[in-house]
Amino acid sequence: MTRHLLITGGAGFIAGNLVHHWAAAHPNDTLVVLDALTYAGNRATIEPLIAAGRLSFVHGNINDRPLLDRLLAEHAITHVAHLAAESHVDRSITGPGAFLATNVNGTFTLLEAFRAHWQSADSPGHWRFLHVSTDEVFGSLEPSDPPFNETTAYSPRSPYAASKAASDHLARAWQHTYGLPVLVSNCSNNYGPYHFPEKLIPLTLINILLGRSIPVYGDGSNVRDWLYVEDHCRALESVLLRGEPGRTYCIGGCNEVANLDLVRLLCALMDELAPELPIRPSEELIRFVSDRPGHDRRYAIDASLIQNELGWQPQVTVEQGLRRTVEWYLAHRSWWQPLLSDQYASYMEQQYAARLA
Repeated sequence: MTRHLLITGGAGFIAGNLVHHWAAAHPNDTLVVLDALTYAGNRATIEPLIAAGRLSFVHGNINDRPLLDRLLAEHAITHVAHLAAESHVDRSITGPGAFLATNVNGTFTLLEAFRAHWQSADSPGHWRFLHVSTDEVFGSLEPSDPPFNETTAYSPRSPYAASKAASDHLARAWQHTYGLPVLVSNCSNNYGPYHFPEKLIPLTLINILLGRSIPVYGDGSNVRDWLYVEDHCRALESVLLRGEPGRTYCIGGCNEVANLDLVRLLCALMDELAPELPIRPSEELIRFVSDRPGHDRRYAIDASLIQNELGWQPQVTVEQGLRRTVEWYLAHRSWWQPLLSDQYASYMEQQYAARLA
């Protein structure tokens, strides 16, 4: 069966990796990417596939209902992987409106467009809508707490987390009310190629290359479960192709690491792999800064459900994944260096100053 898959936010980090994964794994599928190309969307991430005619790229916003209706019909979309979202917690604290507009209203608009498209085709049972979300909707864990799972109550702590929680509830409500074949996934922190430079791992790598201080929030003891993005793409593929509509699947890397320990691992790898650094050892660049407001203490995912039901499990340890990530950033300066200019550079300067204040 040939699928016609729409990936929203496909010029972003996770979705961009999913585009590459799907094009390689399912070359006979029709692949369509929709992206608004805001600051975190980089067409260069998928440009080789566009140039090769492996996908159709549509520059547009998920809040544009006429565009969605036309796109779904013209490309005869049967499957949707919805990853378009505002995703940076710091940005949500200073400007929450954009997060509500995209993550809540945009998800609603996309669900409604897909529902109309699905109903016009006599509600085919094999169609799927996968809504990709985050573990941040569950709130924060104490060190002794068990990991999050599919039954964990929601307790979002930031505007970003609240907006994603709202979109999760919308997706489930559309499945329950209208019978729309919706699935939801909640993942832990992703990392790997094409990660936007404002995030912790690429920010650390780039600051080391530039000889700039590495800001670490608080005492660096906040813990995250790190999921290599290629492992996540395999999980999303499994959920979209074999998951049961109406179900939620928690996806985690089973790699809990404190932020400070993660930064130190990156420093060691950069000292080993980067031939010329302005300052060595890189750990000398670490600076502790005022903690983020409402900074969640710990995230961790129990991924046993997806492992037992769909046979997926993470294959990449955090040590392996970080090495691959460092090697990718060192080899792909032409991808990330243009992102450090103009408006983005101005924003990063403001954030950098705020973190060191």
